[in-house]
This record gives sequence, C-alpha cells and structure tokens, in this order.
Amino acid sequence: MKIDWFVKTLLFAIVVFLGVIGFRPLLMPPPVNAQSQEGYPFYIEPGVVSLRAPDGSRQVYGRMVVDLRNGKVWGFPTFTQDPYPVDMMNSAPPTSRPFLVAKFAFSDTDK
Repeated sequence: MKIDWFVKTLLFAIVVFLGVIGFRPLLMPPPVNAQSQEGYPFYIEPGVVSLRAPDGSRQVYGRMVVDLRNGKVWGFPTFTQDPYPVDMMNSAPPTSRPFLVAKFAFSDTDK
C-alpha cells in the first residue's frame, strides 16, 4: 500500500513538472530579434572625398568605407563628385571596385 501511494505521488510530480515545462513558453515567450546579423558591418563615410592609394598609383573621387570587422578602409571610386559611380558613355549601371586605402588598428584600443 505504501508503494502505491509513493508511485502515485511520483507520477503526479512528474506531470506537474512536465506541465511547467510545457506551459512556460506560452506564459513567457522567448525574445525575438527582428534584425539579422547577416550582412557586412560597414561604416560608409558621408560625402565624396579624394581617395589616394597608399602607393601613389591613383587619386580619384570616391566614397570611403570602413570595415568594422577588421579596420580596413576601402575606397570605392565614383570618378566624379556624385555619390555613386557614373558612366556617361554606357547605359549599363557601372560597378565600382574598391581598393585598400588604409587600416585602423582597432585591436590597439584594448591596451
């Protein structure tokens, strides 16, 4: 008789704990992030600046972009003072290929 009472109490405790586990997401749902971390963590400098390659091979107008993952500063040539690349001779949209301008040592800020 004692074993029957013990088994029923144990089964009741199991049911209660499973109920708590089952109803917890309904009572306290986990937080949801609307923004994904995918994509490139870039900072795009506002405006158009004169970009100079470190080796002096080129100097053009363009946009400066800082890659926040590694501190590399990229220059995207626009060739004019427009904020985007323009090619008057071609009707297809031009593609601006970046070149490395400099690098920020973000890791030195931890020292």
